[in-house]
Amino acid sequence: MKTFGDILYERISNSRSSLFLQGEVAQLTFQAFHKYVEIINETKDEVIEVTYPVGYTPDNKPINSTHKYSKQDLIERYNFLALNQLPINAIYQLVTTTEALLGDILRETLLEFPTKISNKRKLDAEVVLNATSLDQIKVSIVNSILNELAYKSPRDFAEEFNKYIGINLLEKPTFHKYIELKATRDIYIHNQGIANEIYLIKADTLARVKSGQFLPVDIQYFLQSYECCLQITEILEESLHKIWPSPEYVKNKNINIDQEKKSAIDDAIEHAEIVEDKIEVKKAIKKKPKKTTSEKK
Repeated sequence: MKTFGDILYERISNSRSSLFLQGEVAQLTFQAFHKYVEIINETKDEVIEVTYPVGYTPDNKPINSTHKYSKQDLIERYNFLALNQLPINAIYQLVTTTEALLGDILRETLLEFPTKISNKRKLDAEVVLNATSLDQIKVSIVNSILNELAYKSPRDFAEEFNKYIGINLLEKPTFHKYIELKATRDIYIHNQGIANEIYLIKADTLARVKSGQFLPVDIQYFLQSYECCLQITEILEESLHKIWPSPEYVKNKNINIDQEKKSAIDDAIEHAEIVEDKIEVKKAIKKKPKKTTSEKK
């Protein structure tokens, strides 16, 4: 029988699998860019024509666009994608995955132990009157708590997390690195990569530049951030196991991380192939000609 500790362990394992996948996607994409630049360098053509789809018509036919690039211009574009855009987009995924994990742990815990919620908490009468069960009210309360926490600073969130879960993330140096990562992500979303006073306050002593300066994100920073997020999953596993023991955690504790990474990626590929097969089957069914009246008879 699955214990509550097992449920939390499963959430962490799923998140770590997502991190593994993001790490491999980033590395393979970087290598693909690098390889293509080598191919461009080897060609004797000074002008290279590239065709790619920019959209689809209502009947699912690709709308192609063709551009001519000078050899040097195309190399610069691929270097920009590999060295700038790739790591920036990758850290978005790291933060999103880690945020979702922390939220999932809170959600599962508050649903399992609603007595952790203050009895002074207010709830709209409409929610209560429209609810069809006590569980529905409980879910509404938990959702409202998570919605409030989503707007808090990482430090305030960590304090609330400690209050509900009993794990002080602010004691972990790795979590402070995550706070800086999240602050960096926010700067790229809201301020085009230029650090401001908000970034300095959030990042505190780990701030990497001064206000008004460009905040760099490169492959090295992505890999450091990737490792940071993986370490957070390990911290959560160990700490939660002490509070709510997980037989599954004990069983899998000694699995080599490389094996776990390969398994996670293989599972993701297999799932993608299954989904693709289902799509192809649906397409085939749609294309199958309908029987005429005479054929039915």
